[in-house]
Amino acid sequence: MSKKYVDLETLKYILYDIHKLKDLLERERFEDHDIESLNLFIDAVKEFSDRELYPYFREMDKTPAYYKEGTVIVHEQVKTMMLQGGEMGVISASFDYEAGGLQMPFTALQAAVYIMDAANNNLPGYAGLTSGSAELIIEFGNKKLNEIYVPKMISGVWAGTMCLTEPQAGSSLSDITTKATPTEDGYYKISGQKIFISGGDHQHSENFVHLVLARINGAPKGTKGISLFVVPKNRPKADGTLVYNDVMTVADFQKMGQRGYCTTHLGFGDSDDCRGWLVGEAHKGLNQMFLMMNGARIAVGRGAAAITMAAYRASLQYANERPQGRKLTSTGKKNPSESPSLIIEHPDVRRMLLLQKSIAEGSLSLVLLASKYQDIITTSISKEEKEKYNLLLEMIIPIVKTFPSEAGAASVDNGLQVLGGYGFCTDFVLQQYYRDIRIFSLYEGTTGIQSQDLLGRKVTMQNGKGLALLAAEIMQTIHLASKEDDLKKYALVLVEKLKLSQKIVDHLMPFAAKGNYERYLADANLFMEYMSIVVLGWLWLEMAVDAKTALSNTDKRYSEDFYESKIHTMKFYFKYEVPKTNSLAESLMSDQVLTIKKDKEYIL
Repeated sequence: MSKKYVDLETLKYILYDIHKLKDLLERERFEDHDIESLNLFIDAVKEFSDRELYPYFREMDKTPAYYKEGTVIVHEQVKTMMLQGGEMGVISASFDYEAGGLQMPFTALQAAVYIMDAANNNLPGYAGLTSGSAELIIEFGNKKLNEIYVPKMISGVWAGTMCLTEPQAGSSLSDITTKATPTEDGYYKISGQKIFISGGDHQHSENFVHLVLARINGAPKGTKGISLFVVPKNRPKADGTLVYNDVMTVADFQKMGQRGYCTTHLGFGDSDDCRGWLVGEAHKGLNQMFLMMNGARIAVGRGAAAITMAAYRASLQYANERPQGRKLTSTGKKNPSESPSLIIEHPDVRRMLLLQKSIAEGSLSLVLLASKYQDIITTSISKEEKEKYNLLLEMIIPIVKTFPSEAGAASVDNGLQVLGGYGFCTDFVLQQYYRDIRIFSLYEGTTGIQSQDLLGRKVTMQNGKGLALLAAEIMQTIHLASKEDDLKKYALVLVEKLKLSQKIVDHLMPFAAKGNYERYLADANLFMEYMSIVVLGWLWLEMAVDAKTALSNTDKRYSEDFYESKIHTMKFYFKYEVPKTNSLAESLMSDQVLTIKKDKEYIL
């Protein structure tokens, strides 16, 4: 298998030139890091991925995780991922020194883990969830919880999970019923079930530290009555030995994709001996979990972006190697005496490849932009700066999770089409990427949930301040692009799309003002798609502005072909993708209401 699953040159270009990681390194928290040391880390992750992740990618699909005798059996590389990932600092890289971390910029870490996702998307999630769970304990747990659990977790010896979803509640967290009964000994007895728990159990970790949302007896109804608990599979005794904590692995869900990344069903307290320890304040569990949620949604977008890139690289390689058909002559006929052309010479194949490139590289830029905002928030000493970037991050988080997942699936679909008949054959990898990425629009809140979050919460917060800040950021790039003759017309197009987005909001907002939220949010997914296209158009215009400037410099970091390819891809995106906003706007501002249930049922 070729190891060209990721474009490292483009990754570093977006990281360093577009999102200017060096500027973050001027902040006190990151003063021990420089570009050279971060490059060493990223290159080490690439070498690790080449050696320990990518060679097992297809094997893990063919021999998926499965349930057996009370546990889940996973591939042996899960142990390698956890232990060597812990040694490399992948689990703890962004944590404080005091917590055993490296105080590395979150942005640099996401760039590194993106490489691992592209190499083998079955594996990084095991370490990622452990990192997120440890982060919650560090942020909200008491000293004892930190001492007992965090060192084992960041070393990769113990795994961590996040347990939210229940069989009867799905994504509706206000309806969870897992109970927490206080005892006189300082712990709570936990009882209930959780489903779809990624990395919830397997044979390669000594222990699993579950971060569980549950209701303390007598707690208020709804989300205000939810608390967060540390519930280990095996509880540590004073002497360091482990005793079973009545956490039962009921089953493992068999998935269409990411078959090497186990997804478990857990039961808590069947024998009335499951103990949990409260994390932070009672009834604040959902707010605490949201610390991890933004990171988790960035991670979903990152994983989808990485799969999109890996699929693009695979279909590009195929297109450069596969001869088939002949180019049309000036008479409109093919010359049978000529040798067959490589399929990359055919315009329709080139269209599909450029679509893949535009979505793959645009998604990567989007993920790193959100990561940069997170770093600015974490390190800000200015109240005004922190508020600004909090609002900007809140605005784009639903898009970061959704666009790489939804557009990425369309991109991989086109990649599969490039291969023709071989695309659906298991001898070729595109069908696996297609199955893998389809799950990402469901992880961490479905597209429908993210769309309602964007239009229902983020657009309306602080009377539209977040949307105004985002528009101002986009206008800065438009202003720069307007100075370039070759880019001016694309800047004008983006201005019109921004104006049209405001017109859409003005059309919809009266429904919310009258309390008709069902009508206001009925087409939220269309608004998500509209804003996603606008944001990606902005990011591509930003890349084109940078590339145009670089081409005029004598000292170029990359080749002329490299920069010109970015400008060409921007033009492609504006020709083929940006016009889709017109039909979306027409639907969003239509007076017809066809999806809200009325007295008469039309779905028969």
